[in-house]
Amino acid sequence: MNQGIYIHIPFCVKKCFYCDFASAAGTSAEMEAYIEALCREIAAVGQRQLRAETVYIGGGTPTSLPLSLLERLLRAVQQEFLLTGNVEYTVEANPGTVDMAKLSLLRQYGVNRISLGVQSFQNHLLRRCGRIHTAEDALKALTEIAAAGFENCSLDLIYGLPGQSLDDLKESLELALSQKIRHISVYGLQVEEGTVFFAQREAGKLILPEEDAAEEMYEYLCRVLPEHGYQRYEISNFAIPGFESRHNLRYWQNLPYIGLGAAAHSYDGNCRRENYADRSAYIEAVQACGRAFSAEHVLTTAEKMEEFCFLALRTREGISARAFATLFGCTLESVYGEKISRLQQQGLLDKMEQQVFLTRDGMKFGNRVFMEFLLDE
Repeated sequence: MNQGIYIHIPFCVKKCFYCDFASAAGTSAEMEAYIEALCREIAAVGQRQLRAETVYIGGGTPTSLPLSLLERLLRAVQQEFLLTGNVEYTVEANPGTVDMAKLSLLRQYGVNRISLGVQSFQNHLLRRCGRIHTAEDALKALTEIAAAGFENCSLDLIYGLPGQSLDDLKESLELALSQKIRHISVYGLQVEEGTVFFAQREAGKLILPEEDAAEEMYEYLCRVLPEHGYQRYEISNFAIPGFESRHNLRYWQNLPYIGLGAAAHSYDGNCRRENYADRSAYIEAVQACGRAFSAEHVLTTAEKMEEFCFLALRTREGISARAFATLFGCTLESVYGEKISRLQQQGLLDKMEQQVFLTRDGMKFGNRVFMEFLLDE
């Protein structure tokens, strides 16, 4: 089977105030040591024979790497994996960390998709979030991405930011649409423990939009993006047809993938594994044996059913009752029939032939629905 490959770069120029990902600023020496270990892990896994149909280099900010280390990583991917002819090869980037030299390098090594973390086009909101770039930097980056020949570019926006108004969001979306972006991800702000925003909230210093205002922003996005030809194919993701993220769809379709780098996760259909999140522990493990697993969990049948359902429900198509029966040897109705009926009555789920999917309200309250698909063992 062709694989999906995720590669984690845990470095960024500066940690954003809302970010709880495994990332931090790093010195040149730390980056050098990390990339050396990462390339060793890539070689141990790829061995010049593993076929990859999607590659996703995320972080952190991969484009915060110096040009020489970025090229070393890209060369390792090219040498150790067999990239299929229609490979989707994505690299995450932030404005302020990309230029024509790096974009040309990415193109040279076969990268064909850029995911740009813009979040907002209002400078006062960007400063409030601890971002390193300005709106002008974001527009410049988008211009350079197009000039470098990337036709497939995704852009991230966040709503519900401190101090954000609906007019702010409208302006950001209008600017994004004017750039002819093919894919737009929209996320409601989540205040996670361990972040600057969490500390500010605990101290009573984080003032967020009222719930009604945030919901108005959400409704605006869900209404306007389809009006401009973007199909909502997953809870937080909208794309011009044909430009959906094939790599991320692997996660939601419960397909196997391999994670490389600190804090990366892998899944083979039966077992989930995670690498050491601590960079030093990751490097030591790779030096010792080529891989860096810190934990693994073999899924029970019940856990496989749960994951199959709530991952599928994130997508527009939802759960395929036929695929469920093929995979588990029993009907979806026999396991979840009562819960599906109750959620239908609440207006959160709908059914059509062999598919069970979230309604518009279900998309809004997805976590509530997902909880219903947990099974007692």
